[in-house]
Amino acid sequence: MRIPRRRVLQLLCAGAATAGGMARAGVASAAAQPTTLGDARIALVVDDRLHTQVRWTPAGRAVALTAMEPSEFVRLADGAPITDFAFQSHVTEPVDDVHGPGTRHLVTGRSANGLEKTLIVTFYERHPGVALVKARFRNASSTAMKLGGWTVAQHCLPAAKPATQPPFWSFSGASHEDRRDWVQPVKAGFRQRNHLGMNASDYGGGTPVVDVWRPDAGLAVGHIEPHPALVALPIGHAANGATIGVDVEKPHTLGSGDAVESLTCFIHAHRGDYFVTLENYRRLMADEGLAAPAAPEAAFAPIWCAWGYERNFTLAEIEGTLDKARDLGLEWVVLDDGWQTAEGDWHIDRQKFPLGEADMAAFAKRVTAAGMKPRLWLSPLAVKPGTDLLHDHVDMLLLDKNGAVQNISWWNAFTMCPAYAPTVEHHVRLVEKIIGEWGYAGLKLDGQHLNGVAPCYNPAHRHARPEESMEQLGAFWTALYDAARRKNPEAVIELCPCGTSFDFHNIVAMNQTPASDPESSWQVRHKGKTLKALLGAGGTFAGDHVELSEHGDDFASTVGIGAVVSTKFTWPADTLHPSAPQPPGGYRLTDEKEAKWRHWIALYRERMLPKGQYLGGLYDIGFDKPEAHVIEKDGRLHYAFYATEWHGPIEIRGLGAARYRLRNYVDGVDLGTVTATANRIDVSFRGHLLLEAIPA
Repeated sequence: MRIPRRRVLQLLCAGAATAGGMARAGVASAAAQPTTLGDARIALVVDDRLHTQVRWTPAGRAVALTAMEPSEFVRLADGAPITDFAFQSHVTEPVDDVHGPGTRHLVTGRSANGLEKTLIVTFYERHPGVALVKARFRNASSTAMKLGGWTVAQHCLPAAKPATQPPFWSFSGASHEDRRDWVQPVKAGFRQRNHLGMNASDYGGGTPVVDVWRPDAGLAVGHIEPHPALVALPIGHAANGATIGVDVEKPHTLGSGDAVESLTCFIHAHRGDYFVTLENYRRLMADEGLAAPAAPEAAFAPIWCAWGYERNFTLAEIEGTLDKARDLGLEWVVLDDGWQTAEGDWHIDRQKFPLGEADMAAFAKRVTAAGMKPRLWLSPLAVKPGTDLLHDHVDMLLLDKNGAVQNISWWNAFTMCPAYAPTVEHHVRLVEKIIGEWGYAGLKLDGQHLNGVAPCYNPAHRHARPEESMEQLGAFWTALYDAARRKNPEAVIELCPCGTSFDFHNIVAMNQTPASDPESSWQVRHKGKTLKALLGAGGTFAGDHVELSEHGDDFASTVGIGAVVSTKFTWPADTLHPSAPQPPGGYRLTDEKEAKWRHWIALYRERMLPKGQYLGGLYDIGFDKPEAHVIEKDGRLHYAFYATEWHGPIEIRGLGAARYRLRNYVDGVDLGTVTATANRIDVSFRGHLLLEAIPA
């Protein structure tokens, strides 16, 4: 009988007694005392069926976060899970590896049909509160077993009592074609598969972490493999909780004596929202050699992008705006999509640049002479039908198992394989020319297809495995990053995977990432919180064009969270040849808008909050109202509160022993004093309230 996965999740949340009946072949094992594996902050309790319970010690007292659950199991080819394994042994051993010293536990059991499971759980001294979990399944029977896949770290976090609305908030690191929020409430009916492969021809990849939390506690899982993997991290709302896990569909036959091993996964229990989880994930991945590079000074400079003039721009329009952009305090000039004849060839459009490369270099020199920095837009791995490159190098294409191309919808182009040496060499030469010969100080690498690619079956590439294409995407970006920095060590490399949930494995090859086509101010802010956790003190986060925020002018959502400001205004008029529908009023910088732009850009330059420390653990972005963010810089605390409308108290958290003077630094209004023990004030605001706390 086939048991649907949704039914498995329902039974899982119902408790240990029901879950024990899910096994395809039940076992009768002698009663045994549960085995507790853990450190001072988190523990896994393992029973005689190798089911586990997550316990957490938030304040010196262990708390059971979950029921006893069949958290690690395999599915047979017909979908039926094998969840019960009679306890056989528990071995403990010291470890000292890339994560430092720690303790590893190996707990082994066997199912009634002869499948042996070894649960491998490791706790490291420098990563307290995080359990690394791996499961190994060995066929100890004399007959082959057909498997459909495996699941690790599947748990159900019960709802709080009394219940809240919503009962949970969540973070999902997967990418979706509809560009949905990364942070969402989990209500009845919520279910999200969070597959980290391709969820559309040009949307895929992501950060392999999911987190669900209630007001008092949260639970997160993910994997820490150094390369992307074809894995799902589903989140679902169940009758009495929220379920999470790490799930792999991998049909194969396990012969007698053969074994299959899961990815190295983690379980993290916490208080507050997902920020501390992503910080822990970032530290674990740094141990593996994956970390954002340090941002050069130029990465903090405010940005003007010529995309307001769109693809059909004229050079006169852009050059006519340079003085106005500089006068407003903007320092970057981004020449966006439209300078090229076609994606892939990257020949210069002679209608716009009659002298070709000489004109491109001359434009970069004019920007530099004006005291600004030129950055050029590029969409690597895209190649259009009809291009010279595709005609001469069809071998560069990424092909699926049926020999079909992977489409890139926005540019009506195809994807090239990033794990094919000629593809890499072609792009490296292009980057070296842009930075080294044309004189651009940075690159805007753009496109939803940049985040992840599908497995490649192109026989010309001779991949050892089709998954090499997706696993080596980060190495492709590193090759481009290194090429740019060889030509200019201060080059700013911006990676903009339009609307996708940023893939952490690409983080080593960029020193700036934007909010990437946000669809709301809320997206600007929660993407900012996410990327600040993942970047740490590395690359900078930009709010993307302010024109994409609510009302097209919400600088507060960028400045308040410590993001780099960016705009694509046109001046003195809108483009005469729009390639897409314009918003009401277009992008023209009117006198009224100029006053606002000038004010906010000056505030940004004066405070430079991206250089401060973002204190993401002080406020819960889901349950705390109003929404709040904090940055410490130069001994002052900068608070940003957001709500459609707010009348009532706010709490000023994170204060030291001093008395602090509160000031609304946008309007220049003093709001009195606060201390760590008297830290609540009543306020009224619409949209935002940005404050600084100044030690008296």
